Amino acid sequence: MDTLKVFQGCVWGLLLWQCWGGLAYPLDCKDEQGSISRCSSVSLEKLLDRVIQHAELIYHVSEESCSMFEEMFVPYAMRSQRIRGSSTCITKAFPIPGSKSEIQQISDKWLLHSVLMLVQSWIEPLVYLQTTLDRYDDAPDTLLNKTKWVSDKLPSLEQGVVVLIRKMLDEGMLTSEYQQTLMRDDFQPEVVESVLRDYTLLTCFKKDAHKMETFLKLLKCRRTDKLSCYLY
Repeated sequence: MDTLKVFQGCVWGLLLWQCWGGLAYPLDCKDEQGSISRCSSVSLEKLLDRVIQHAELIYHVSEESCSMFEEMFVPYAMRSQRIRGSSTCITKAFPIPGSKSEIQQISDKWLLHSVLMLVQSWIEPLVYLQTTLDRYDDAPDTLLNKTKWVSDKLPSLEQGVVVLIRKMLDEGMLTSEYQQTLMRDDFQPEVVESVLRDYTLLTCFKKDAHKMETFLKLLKCRRTDKLSCYLY
């Protein structure tokens, strides 16, 4: 049975890249020694395109995962509760612009660093989420494969953004100062139940994944035609 699940996961991953990644290139910056030198030789414009495509895929799959989880495990009456707001998201306290006007005004440097903050803050929580979803007796393999795919691909997005920062801002090695571990105390008392906690994670990550994609696309737009860059 485990072998079947592994096979199904591989097939699903292949289909995803065929359907959504046909025009994309895999974003894998690490070499055999563990350094992120592979992306250093890629031109800035091509690297930015790859990072954007990677972020688009992550957002798309996170959106599907959230919808699937909601339909299967969250009663309709509970979907409008406060967990859908931003008050319980682990990145709420980060100095990241929220309104369209604020986003339009921040510098390219802060666009990139905001993406990096978001990416790094979600790496550990998504690993934690995967372990909790694995304990669901009735969680379909499709949902597990989607969340695992996102969890596996997020570090690659982090690597790509780090190289972008080095190339665009001429900055050296960055520390992971924004990483944080997900703890139960991060959530308010009314969402301590396992299903609601996982639903909160999926909902919050979907929102932040959309921010990552939006920030990166705005950055690319500024490099091509700055006067026509608007957020809708």
